[in-house]
Amino acid sequence: MAGIEVTQLHKRYPDGTVAVEEVDLSIGDGELFVMLGPSGCGKTTTLRAMAGLERQTSGDIRIGSTLVNDLPPAERDIAMVFQFYALYPHLKTRDNLAFPLRAEGLPEKEVRERVAEASRMMQLDPLLDRRPHRLSGGEQQRVALARALVRRPQAFLMDEPLTNLDAELRADTRTEIKHLQAELGTTMVYVTHDQVEAMSLGHRIAILNKGRVEQVGTPLEVYDRPASLFCASFIGSPPMNLIDVEVAEGALRGAGGLVLPPPPGLPRDRTLVAGVRPEALEVTAAGTDGTVAARVVSAEALGDEIIYVLDHGGVRDVRVRMPPTVRFAPDAPVGLRHAGGTPPVYDVSTEELVA
Repeated sequence: MAGIEVTQLHKRYPDGTVAVEEVDLSIGDGELFVMLGPSGCGKTTTLRAMAGLERQTSGDIRIGSTLVNDLPPAERDIAMVFQFYALYPHLKTRDNLAFPLRAEGLPEKEVRERVAEASRMMQLDPLLDRRPHRLSGGEQQRVALARALVRRPQAFLMDEPLTNLDAELRADTRTEIKHLQAELGTTMVYVTHDQVEAMSLGHRIAILNKGRVEQVGTPLEVYDRPASLFCASFIGSPPMNLIDVEVAEGALRGAGGLVLPPPPGLPRDRTLVAGVRPEALEVTAAGTDGTVAARVVSAEALGDEIIYVLDHGGVRDVRVRMPPTVRFAPDAPVGLRHAGGTPPVYDVSTEELVA
């Protein structure tokens, strides 16, 4: 296995569109690294450049110790799994798995051994004699994963491989991928726009926006301390509440009167926004001490929790996560207060974390 280094990667298309702008990534040997971002942020282009399917305008890509800028995809020793399974429709599962090995000219005995091993790991033994049209979407994706696995590459590159599966299959296959990566200890780069996939799978996550890397960190780091207003609004479901604040009397005071604890080293000469997670707020009965007056706009009952949307002091659509036992009707007057923790604070002009 091998790590991957991407240095000053830039991709400009002939029509002038810039898809990737000066991206730097350092992916460790044996790491499950996730690139996360909205459509059009440059994550797939970056992945395809690693694979050699896109030629970067400038910048370097190293797989292990090898500079691969000028190497064709077949010589980069990587395996790629696509959003669409790309199985050969006329071949049975067994032969789909064996195809890349036979193309390399490996002895048939080794081909059979590798196919058997990959089939066991992905639980495909009952499906080896079926053609793709007789497989479900989840089964086809497992075949695509196994076909990448048999090659024993230096790194796996996965481009939104679970997008076409339903919710239950996505969860099951996500678990299989995580167990597989842990068992093999292989380097894996995984592209997705789904933050649940990113948070549950990645050792580290790179958040991309408009062709640039906004933040790289562990799932907890990007959740607890988003590096920019974009990251704060993108990570989390529901996302962070972004509340205009000012420093007054040793506290952060929101536009609607909500009082928050200030982080150390807070600048006083800038326009600031505090990021408050829905679980860091609390809804109580109206008039409770230490609360500000608010009104329930709506409540989303999700079984294990209720997401309240509140207005308070002219501040609209503040989201609060509460246990299902706490119930308030729409339009009910309630109290709102901060429940704990120090919020990250952002400079409005730069949209960057300042404290």
